[in-house]
Amino acid sequence: MQAKAAPLQIAILAVPEVTASTLYGMHDLLSSAGRDYAYITRGEPGEARMLPRIVARDTKAFLAANNVWVTPHASYADLPTPDIVCIPDFFIDPGGSVAGQYADEARWLRRVHDEGAVIATACSGAVLLGEAGLLANCEATIHWGYGKTLTSHYPGVRVNLSQPLVVSGNAHRIVMAGGGTSFQDLSLYLIARYVGFKEAVEVAKVYMLQWHELGQQPFATLMSLRQTDDALINHCQQWLEKNFRRPAPVAAMVANSKLPERTFARRFRKATGLTPLDYVHAVRLEEAKRLLELGESSVEIIALQVGYEDATFFGRLFRRRIGMTPARYRARFTSLRRNY
Repeated sequence: MQAKAAPLQIAILAVPEVTASTLYGMHDLLSSAGRDYAYITRGEPGEARMLPRIVARDTKAFLAANNVWVTPHASYADLPTPDIVCIPDFFIDPGGSVAGQYADEARWLRRVHDEGAVIATACSGAVLLGEAGLLANCEATIHWGYGKTLTSHYPGVRVNLSQPLVVSGNAHRIVMAGGGTSFQDLSLYLIARYVGFKEAVEVAKVYMLQWHELGQQPFATLMSLRQTDDALINHCQQWLEKNFRRPAPVAAMVANSKLPERTFARRFRKATGLTPLDYVHAVRLEEAKRLLELGESSVEIIALQVGYEDATFFGRLFRRRIGMTPARYRARFTSLRRNY
């Protein structure tokens, strides 16, 4: 019998100025993945696929900015690196600087991100990404009232307020949602990306969440593309992030590794769970999805931009891996933009 996968470890970061509705709302939605729909439809809870915990500098209860008591489950310093860190919105002066105010949190965020964690923010939570130095040369989104907070204090950030959700950074491990109740969209996105689209739909049904006319989160990702503990393979991953468009990237990685081809393939699959070629396809398709989401270039041009000379092959591969054609995928995001 195949062992059940352990639930993903989620740390929800709380600072004294946190908005309790977002903090506890994230906790509820992420806790629900895989568990609550089965209980409602069959009378027995399913297996929880995510384990969210509220973390802070220490475990002392504090009164949040909107007069709700928050009791952290743990100090973030005492936890191993989580799979995902969520940062809810918090009350700060629009346009003002918070330099140094969250230095300890910023150091922790930088460390866990360097160690492979995904960091997801809602609304003004993106400011902590800036404090951690993770927004340089990145596209970002935030609540419309805080756009200048990012552009005034964090050089190199490109703020796009027209996008309700932005996926950016190294290996797409920075995810930002806009304002208001965008934490719902963000939570569904994370469930779809790291647990499964089916589970995201189930959570949307349980909580009757709607984002666009289908009432379901349209985002789904092939894989997390996390960095590995194998230094050599990690180096190859980092090289590929910048060179996936070039011809024959697998052969180049083998040459750079100085390993026999079969040895490299075995070591790569052991570290990442994918063959080198499948990993290249995954990286390319993630970039293709981003281009489809954000731009209007033709499918043929996008195929070339991500490394495929044959647009027909690209279209078949996209449909097989993503479950829909590139055109249909783009239409989902066009619909989202039209409704925002």
